[in-house]
Amino acid sequence: MLDLAYVRGNLPAVEAALQRRNADAKDLLANFPALDSRRREAITELEALKARRNKLSEEIGKAKRSGIDATELADEVRILRDRMEDLQASADAFDADLHSLMAAVPNLPDSSVPDGADEHGNRLEKTWGEPTAFDFPAKPHWELGEQLGILDFNRASKIAGSRFVVQVGAGARLERALASFMLDLHTREHGYTEVLPPFMANAASLFGTGQLPKFEQDLFYCVDRTAFTDAYDESEDAAEQDPGDGRLRVGRDKFNAFDHFLIPTAEVPVTNLYRDETLDEKQLTTSLCAWTPCFRSEAGSYGRDVRGMIRQHQFQKVELVKFTTPDKSEEEHEALTRHAEVVLERLGLPYRRMLLCTGDMGFASQKTYDLEVWLPGQGLYREISSCSNFGSFQARRANIRYRPAGAKKAEFLHTLNGSGLAVGRTYVAILENYQQADGSVRIPDALQPYLHGETVITRQAGL
Repeated sequence: MLDLAYVRGNLPAVEAALQRRNADAKDLLANFPALDSRRREAITELEALKARRNKLSEEIGKAKRSGIDATELADEVRILRDRMEDLQASADAFDADLHSLMAAVPNLPDSSVPDGADEHGNRLEKTWGEPTAFDFPAKPHWELGEQLGILDFNRASKIAGSRFVVQVGAGARLERALASFMLDLHTREHGYTEVLPPFMANAASLFGTGQLPKFEQDLFYCVDRTAFTDAYDESEDAAEQDPGDGRLRVGRDKFNAFDHFLIPTAEVPVTNLYRDETLDEKQLTTSLCAWTPCFRSEAGSYGRDVRGMIRQHQFQKVELVKFTTPDKSEEEHEALTRHAEVVLERLGLPYRRMLLCTGDMGFASQKTYDLEVWLPGQGLYREISSCSNFGSFQARRANIRYRPAGAKKAEFLHTLNGSGLAVGRTYVAILENYQQADGSVRIPDALQPYLHGETVITRQAGL
């Protein structure tokens, strides 16, 4: 969330920055001046009335001690109290409306971010390795995996529907080896502390990192049937079963304490470890990493990447999260991105680094690098890690502060995160880049210790 005082004092600059993101700044901030003004007017009058009430209370005390009738003064206090209650209610309402307005405004892009309407405006920053080429026709990972008996999409569909996969035998071991390799690299060499967070998060956590309220349709909502029954059975907000798609619909104006969602990324629970907390400056930079499954509804992706493991409802990812001071923010962003790149290099996977343009950035990001890995079976580069600097945007939403050394007042810190890496997409990249003419797949040297010395995946019986 943007700093309210900054928006108030720099409204034209904020609107211009939002226009760079191709956002409708006039629409997003149309009500801001009026709401902010009326809120401040209500607060100013309320403070004046409080001062008048306090003065009257002193006069009443003096009158009573002197035996003077204070009835008129007491009547005025009662009138003031009623007016103050009305003003407080108005200020709270304006504050809530202003909060809702600001919650819908995306972060402002860093000055180094190139302007652009979509991914075509992204800027190539570097490449590593040459795109893998073969003297035989390269196969996509879904063909390789099914022929090797290590990927089973049909049985996954029987269990859970489309966009799921069952990994079998050497395939399952490869997934586990990748996660262990990444975690070991980041904790032993890059200085991250590993955490294992919950795989569900409440609405407050998802608001803090920016997924709610704007991206609710991308999340999987969890129904707590006991709490749901107690809270909604007798209300107009009762859940209704939508016969159109079978998903549970809950009509409500705002989220409540027992709303839970499956996490779309470990960014959510790990960032919220420090929600509503103030850290000492000596604790920063704090670097955490986590392996978790991730769950995404892939709303709006109908017809895209329907084959294989690129766009799944469930996948595994190793996430890197940093909490730092504003002066170290840019440096830590470069370091985090580099840590993700090292994974690709250790695995011998060709990749490129792209600086996302203003039109392709995420809602909460002020600057993002995408790492894209080469997939010879598909003949293209695919995003495998997105490394973002959020500035104070998430920290302000989640109320995460730090106290600078020697300072009395706490400030909002900066948060950063990135995939280090998406395990499923790394799996895909290994199958396609290490495939051999006979359909087998070589195992990268860095992974062999995690697979008990196995050097190649050959056809197995499957399920």
